[in-house]
Amino acid sequence: MGRADLAGAARLELVSGVVQLRPEDAVLEAMLRGWRAQQAARGLREDTIVPREQLVRRFLEFTSEYPWNWGPSHVEEWTQSLMAERQLAPSTIRGYQMGLRLFSEYLCDIRYGWAAACENEFGPGVHPVPVCHEWNTIAHLNGYEGNPEARPFTREEVQRFLDYADDQVDRAVSAKRKGALAAYRDATLFKVIYAWGLRRTETSKLDVADWGRNPAAPEFGRYGMLHVRYGKAKRGQPPRRRNVASVMGWAVGRGGRLCRERPPEVRLR
Repeated sequence: MGRADLAGAARLELVSGVVQLRPEDAVLEAMLRGWRAQQAARGLREDTIVPREQLVRRFLEFTSEYPWNWGPSHVEEWTQSLMAERQLAPSTIRGYQMGLRLFSEYLCDIRYGWAAACENEFGPGVHPVPVCHEWNTIAHLNGYEGNPEARPFTREEVQRFLDYADDQVDRAVSAKRKGALAAYRDATLFKVIYAWGLRRTETSKLDVADWGRNPAAPEFGRYGMLHVRYGKAKRGQPPRRRNVASVMGWAVGRGGRLCRERPPEVRLR
């Protein structure tokens, strides 16, 4: 496969021998289609590709310029607007800048031929240039960039939260209203999340068959090990799997009752 035959190459996305009514818009859409194809060829999923394309379109709207007219100053103005007007966190802005950098690098890569295509269409010297550099983007220097006011729950706060979730079950049962089973499910899942250290997606994808025995903890029976099938994936890779050993006996009891779909006829505590 030659360089011009790479997924996302200009030669594959532009229609030759056709005079476009609006050549600028036609080339722009071809660039976005090519970038989508290039990312798909790397194994990236739609939930990664689509937000990146939306980001580029927002930047296009902000600058009112086509990519072959972009410059580093546009990135600086855009960053200032994100910080001053939208007041986004530095980590969020850096993520936006990274997405824009990827699109810019794709256009400037000679293997895809977009620079030559722009010069052929719009004249000599008109082509995309790198717009994201070390001196106009936010560097990632710290391992943690969250709000310093945010902190984990203390054990007492976790207990109050779980007690409150249990109270919602008791309240629904005593009132003889709908929602008792849903409240019981939620209260139990909160305990599962806490006891096995699960993420949201990992929790939502759990199945009864994901619990299994752990020879090192026979006292937990068939709930001694939790097999997480939808762990956080690396870029372009399927979800990672991991096993989480059960260590909290009280949580094992709650998880077992959820698997057996026991109705909320008694208090959980």
